This record gives sequence, C-alpha cells and structure tokens, in this order.
Amino acid sequence: MTLQDYFQSFNLFSENEIDLFLQLFEIREVSKNEYFIHEGEKCKEVAFILSGIFRSFYTSDDGKDMTYCFRFPNMMMAAYSSFVSGSPSRESMQAITDAELLILKKELIDGLVQDNINWTKFLKIIAEQEYLELENRFFQLQRDNAAQRYETLLKNHPDYIQNIPLQYLASYLGITQRHLSRIRKEISF
Repeated sequence: MTLQDYFQSFNLFSENEIDLFLQLFEIREVSKNEYFIHEGEKCKEVAFILSGIFRSFYTSDDGKDMTYCFRFPNMMMAAYSSFVSGSPSRESMQAITDAELLILKKELIDGLVQDNINWTKFLKIIAEQEYLELENRFFQLQRDNAAQRYETLLKNHPDYIQNIPLQYLASYLGITQRHLSRIRKEISF
C-alpha cells in the first residue's frame, strides 16, 4: 500500500487534493533502535511507515520498559494524545528494525484542516480508529490469555513477528520470555 492508496481508502479526497498534500510529506530514514519520539517530548508530527517496525512503550514506576503496541508498514504513527493535546508524550516510539517514514508536521495538518473540511472528517475517523484500537487492546488484555494474544499478533502480522525481539514480545503479552518460549513451541502455523 502506498500513502496515496491509504488516503484514497477513506473516500474523502479528490485525486488532485491527494497529489497536492502528498507533496507536504518528507522522507525520514530511522535506524534500528532510534526513536520517532521520546517520552517527555511533544509530538509535533505524524508518520506513515513505508518500511520497518516500531514499538510503543512507557517506563513503569520501577523503571521497566512496558511495550504495549507495535506499528508495522502501511500504518500511521504518532504519540496521539501528545499530538492532540500538545502536552509531553507519555510514551516512546522506537524503531526495532531500520525504517523509512513519510513525515507530516502538525502545523501543516492544522493548515489543511482550516482549508478543507474533509481533513476534519479524516481526523475524526483517525480519532475513532485510535479509540477502537485502544478498546480492542483493553478487551484483549482482559479476556484473552497470553497464548491467544500471541496467536492474534501472529495471525495479523506473520511477516513481521520474527523481527520483533523476544523481550518486546514478552512485554507486549505481559509474560516472561521463558513463558513466551513455551507458547511459541506450542503454537505452529
């Protein structure tokens, strides 16, 4: 999927509108282990992931990294609450592989919203998707056991899961690496 395909999928913008605002994006290379945003920084841009995998995590009170989300190619990425509120981010987003992003600055998005009502509609859809993803993750943590959560991740992203280090997968699943190794032995697709 290209960024153009992504915007076309919303059926909000004309081809000409898409062509015009695609020119506003800039390419950024991000090396493995580099950050898109650090906890405590203000998120002033969004990214469309062309290639690579990112993890979103926060630091617990006892200093542990707690991975709660992965982002894969053809997905948008931002520290959403910081982006919307202008407050410091409560999360960090780190590349776990080399990555290539298309970046759009917040001030450019704000200008697009003023010029075109469809951008307001687009941002509403994105907000709804963020909420649904958060709700889905909440229910997944409440209802599914670690093996079921691993199976869901494996089913939805089979091409990428082998590139995610075990410690991040275990943190995402809320289990130890040892428990994850047992689950991986039991599950084969």
